[in-house]
Amino acid sequence: MAHNSSRRDRHPRPPAGRRKGRMTMPLDVRQCIRRMDADGAGPTEIARALGISRNTAAKYASMEDLSPAPPLAPERAKPAIDPFAGWVSKVLADDLSAPRKQRHTARRIYDRLVEEEGYTGSYATVCRFVREWRLTRRPSPGDGYLELDWAPGTMQVDYGNFVATVAGRSLELKLLAVTLPQSNSRYCVAMRCERAECFCEGLVEIFELVGRVPRVMVLDNATEAGRMLFGKVTESRLFSQMKAHYRFESRFCNPHSGNEKGSVENAVGFLRRNLLVPVPSVASVDELNARLRIGCERINSTSRNKFRESTTKAFPVDFAAMMSLPGVRFDSVRWLGARSDKRGYVRVDGNSYCAGPAWHDRGLVVGVRANSVSIFTDRNRRVATLPRCWGEGELVRNPLSLVPAIVARPRAFGESTIRRDMPDDLVAAIDRCDRPQVRQALRAIGRAAATSGFEAACEAARRIFDGGRVPDDASSPGASRPASTTGAAST
Repeated sequence: MAHNSSRRDRHPRPPAGRRKGRMTMPLDVRQCIRRMDADGAGPTEIARALGISRNTAAKYASMEDLSPAPPLAPERAKPAIDPFAGWVSKVLADDLSAPRKQRHTARRIYDRLVEEEGYTGSYATVCRFVREWRLTRRPSPGDGYLELDWAPGTMQVDYGNFVATVAGRSLELKLLAVTLPQSNSRYCVAMRCERAECFCEGLVEIFELVGRVPRVMVLDNATEAGRMLFGKVTESRLFSQMKAHYRFESRFCNPHSGNEKGSVENAVGFLRRNLLVPVPSVASVDELNARLRIGCERINSTSRNKFRESTTKAFPVDFAAMMSLPGVRFDSVRWLGARSDKRGYVRVDGNSYCAGPAWHDRGLVVGVRANSVSIFTDRNRRVATLPRCWGEGELVRNPLSLVPAIVARPRAFGESTIRRDMPDDLVAAIDRCDRPQVRQALRAIGRAAATSGFEAACEAARRIFDGGRVPDDASSPGASRPASTTGAAST
């Protein structure tokens, strides 16, 4: 007995209050069991000394591993969904062969269970079952996402879609977004399409807005800059010329790997939500771009980069790492060879542009820019410059280009499309003239329009007719007016 008393003294019994209400054995009791077992005490003696059952004492004394177990929740019973588990599993399995956007959601499965199978359980139970089914059958967890560290002076580029009301018409436009990931500076330009000339022109505008050129540009296969197939990049000719002009490097992401340029991927959605909601209504795309520039300045002045540093303070690091702009602006033009038809029209991207009847059945050179189409002879003589049309099958013409042909054939004025571009009273006055007077009036209008614009020349000729005279080179006041933008029309 003395021996047992001394052993109990070495391993005092823990207070009973520490064991009440515990679902598991307290750590200090486990330690006492293990120490007493190491000293040679048996399960009965340990149980009597600590006030626990003999089986409990034997259990903890014989345990080989007391390492911490993972805190896994026990699997819950699902009495409500279990009778329907086979039906739900079949629906989800069939979904694997359906189009991704036409597969069952948990809500749709719940609704069908209630309507078709008489399910009375909760929607949350269905959600848990669907989530667990999909997790256990996921083919692989994927590669995950790596945190990337972008060097100063690196630029990421991407496109997004949006809708705007321009001059009363709802247009689907492209948002060319650019970011400098190191400082989180963001810029954007609205474009009519993604063609190479529009893409390059948008980048040039952003370069001039930033004031410098990036050393490295990161793009993806969605742009007109180039394509990566099987690890090999094929760049468009115009983009390659632009790279050589500004001396920057390009790097293309793998297809469907938006995480490789996550900064600009996030910026597209962020800029669209903050600058284009609600749907903007503007008079022109130029006005919209002016708004976007102001909005980007406001966003950059209040944003921070991933290091929680102000974008305004971090931008000088990006700026210093970038290259200076060259002295000559890059001309983002796509040159095409075209042959005019018998009316003097050339066809470009599905639309017809009028060079003029005098240039019918000729081989011409066409320069396609983001906002204009220029027509030249093969000897580099400019024939016409017309606004670019974004429709399909439209006719784009400059009334002034029709004047030389009508001067040569005055009788054609009665059926010429130029009548649509003149005021009605001016057309009526010319109709009352004989052939020499028609030739004289149109020649005066053409020469005046070359410096004053077609509308101003027509207005001057109308006033001369109202005064009882026929316009000529000497009497037409439009000839001495300052030059203005030559008008063009599309039909």
